Amino acid sequence: MKALALFSGGLDSLLAMKLIQETGVEVEAVFFLQPFIPPDREEQIIAHLQDLVGQLNIKLHVVRLADDYLRMLENPAHGYGRAFNPCLDCHIFFLRKAGALMEEIGASFLVTGEVVGQRPKSQYRAAFPIIDAETGLAGLIVRPLSAGLLPPTIPEEKGWISLAHCPSIQGRQRKIQLELARKYNLRYTPPAGGCLLTNVEYGRKVRDLLQADGALTVDSLRLLSTGRHFRLSPNYKGIIGRNRQENRELCRYFYQHRWDSNLYLLKGRGAPGPLTLGVGRPDSEAQKTLAHLTAHYGDHPKQVTVTVKVLSAGPDHRREEIAVFNDPTHLDLDKFRIT
Repeated sequence: MKALALFSGGLDSLLAMKLIQETGVEVEAVFFLQPFIPPDREEQIIAHLQDLVGQLNIKLHVVRLADDYLRMLENPAHGYGRAFNPCLDCHIFFLRKAGALMEEIGASFLVTGEVVGQRPKSQYRAAFPIIDAETGLAGLIVRPLSAGLLPPTIPEEKGWISLAHCPSIQGRQRKIQLELARKYNLRYTPPAGGCLLTNVEYGRKVRDLLQADGALTVDSLRLLSTGRHFRLSPNYKGIIGRNRQENRELCRYFYQHRWDSNLYLLKGRGAPGPLTLGVGRPDSEAQKTLAHLTAHYGDHPKQVTVTVKVLSAGPDHRREEIAVFNDPTHLDLDKFRIT
């Protein structure tokens, strides 16, 4: 018999897989790669996950989330949390995807590392029946870390597995998990920030993007992790690099999409400073404001005129220059700053 486990990369799901292995069931794992992860980090993340599941000799499936996931983010049935985190809808979405893969690989049930009361938006006792019903997988989702606190599942009722050896963990405490990790000699990565959608600043940028564009795309979401973001008009935003690496990323993005006539690359002349990516359809005032911001964040002297080069993408690849007076007292950053 085989089970499919949802693997987050954290200790809880690693332990859940180990506990199910101890019942004699073969376990495979699935990780859902969210579309806002920068491409240069994907290989590192996958290699790290492979290393973790390798401790248990488990096969890992990596599923890249795409447009159907973005449509769910735009309009989640259960709403958002404090940031742009539709945690309950995300969880239901992942389980539905896992359910389809479960049938594909011939697994009989799903396993998660959920703990009763650990996460206020998706891991509380009353949420589990909602999740199970909406996924169409009621009775087939096994949560071994809180097994003693939950009703028996179909695999238990049919005698496929016994969870008598499993704990009854609840709440946010980690003592039992850490003890189990030592018992099984498991390497793991401590939590480090979690899902980007729960980050308030990132969520603010996603909301702005959705309001301006009406839809989310993989490319636009990936840009949100780079630079300072400013909304210059309903149709135009600017992203200003904060360091050399971000300047490279903005430059790379511009040249990868150089046939898109709604992109602009700005750079102040005469002093070190950031590259700025303009995205959208600017009027002259919005473009001048973005040039002013570009000069402001450079090493140009204050109270002098700075020439900012502007390269327009699209079939014509136009070049122009904008002269701005670098006076920070006449620049209201908070008026334009998204985050």
